[in-house]
Amino acid sequence: MTDDAFLTGSVDKVASSTAHCAIESPVTVSPYVVAQHGYVIAVRALDEKDQYDEVECQDGVFRHIKEGDVLACTLGGRQALKGYSGRVPRHIAPGDTLNVLNLGGLVGECTSTHPNLGPALPVEVIGAVMVQRDDQWVHARIQEDALEMVHRLETSVPIVNVSGTAMDTGKTKAASIIVEGLSEMGLRVGAAKLTGASLMRDVRRMQEHGATAVSTFTDAGIACTVEDAMTPIAKGVIHHLNETEDLDVIVTEMGDGFVGYYGVDDLLTDMELQSFIASHIVAAADLSGAWAAEKTFRERYHTEITAVTGPVTDNDVGRRYIKQKLGITALNALQQSTDLVDVVVEALPDRVFAGTDAPEGPPAPDAHSSNEEVALAS
Repeated sequence: MTDDAFLTGSVDKVASSTAHCAIESPVTVSPYVVAQHGYVIAVRALDEKDQYDEVECQDGVFRHIKEGDVLACTLGGRQALKGYSGRVPRHIAPGDTLNVLNLGGLVGECTSTHPNLGPALPVEVIGAVMVQRDDQWVHARIQEDALEMVHRLETSVPIVNVSGTAMDTGKTKAASIIVEGLSEMGLRVGAAKLTGASLMRDVRRMQEHGATAVSTFTDAGIACTVEDAMTPIAKGVIHHLNETEDLDVIVTEMGDGFVGYYGVDDLLTDMELQSFIASHIVAAADLSGAWAAEKTFRERYHTEITAVTGPVTDNDVGRRYIKQKLGITALNALQQSTDLVDVVVEALPDRVFAGTDAPEGPPAPDAHSSNEEVALAS
């Protein structure tokens, strides 16, 4: 396609999901759209909402989307239990109507709404955003310069993993509190979001709480973790953090629940990845979720839960049941943050606090503590 087929125009907002594409206004737009995950397109808002009405921009600021706003967004599907679900159509052309599927600016065809959010915001496709590489115009896509997949993770510092029974159970808050507590002890802490839909908010929060290096699956060219085999991608993110910074520990968060479409189960059943995880913190919404988590981790993932947190621990009723009936420590991240950090510290191997200069491989089983049978990995 020749340059004279391109148009140039300003954009009002550049979504954070566009990642490393370095999109700036004005943008050059092609009428030929590649209908695949990760490609960046320009769209125009056809409506205005009063809830779920914002997009996270490149600078981390959430801004209201007004009718008529032109946005640079990323094509992607989503399978959210408590949000919009959607897919990338097989063919996309200027003038087509798509929907904004998440706060990070994922755009696709909405296939299922959520009653608490109202209809998904409709947007009109303007065209594909183009960028120059080696003096050639190419389609902008987040896979360019992305982190490489790693199929075998040979070494890593210990990992503290935060997962949950569902979305919105307090995983990011718990992870941020753990990051802050470990950082205040003088540890060099990395942080990563391994599954979810593209949104930089969570790792930015962990960075604000003291993480010296952060990364997410979007850095690996993934818009949403429902479409790909996530294990080599997650290992690539962890490998990147280990290679980029001299870390003592990595705190990882797995978006959505371990039961669902986001790939959490694939990560937790990977024994190599599991071998680096020193502590599992699980956020649960209710006692049924906590019960299911204990059974799933014991029978399917063959590992122990260090502590349960989340709404189920908001008062003593849930905490007492989890401790007495399930035999697991239960701590509310907001009310008992110091205790939560303390149980994580107890689960970490001694070498984390000994100032080791290099990451180590999986440690040999130690009969002294079942929590030290594996090293912490994210």
